[in-house]
Amino acid sequence: MKKYIIDTNALISFVTDRNPDQQEIIADLFEQAAQIKVFLFVHQHTLTEFIFVMEKVYSIPKKEIARMISDLIAMPGIEVVNTVDYSLVLSWWPESVPDFGDAVIASICKNIKGSIVVTFDRKFMERLKALKLNFQTF
Repeated sequence: MKKYIIDTNALISFVTDRNPDQQEIIADLFEQAAQIKVFLFVHQHTLTEFIFVMEKVYSIPKKEIARMISDLIAMPGIEVVNTVDYSLVLSWWPESVPDFGDAVIASICKNIKGSIVVTFDRKFMERLKALKLNFQTF
């Protein structure tokens, strides 16, 4: 069964209308997860970034964001990852992967065998490719 790691930008695309094409792609993955056809891993760092963006950029009330997070983590096929291999993260950040959050996601991909990062960030995709890590292209 495929294992996907969701980047913050993909999660934001799922809950907003900022890019309907991206929203459709991510909605399909979440539907597959709900049917236990795939597993979606969401790191706590992704949730923290998501909360920040929803509140500060989209001006979503905190209670509504909390409901979004509660709904997300209650979904079948979703697993929240709380651990971080900081030695691995720091071996890549800031040289190979300049964004700390991206380095966390890359480390999770490295540690979850056969996993695939779901992101719409082209620069991050290039960094994942250089690290020989799997990512989904759209």
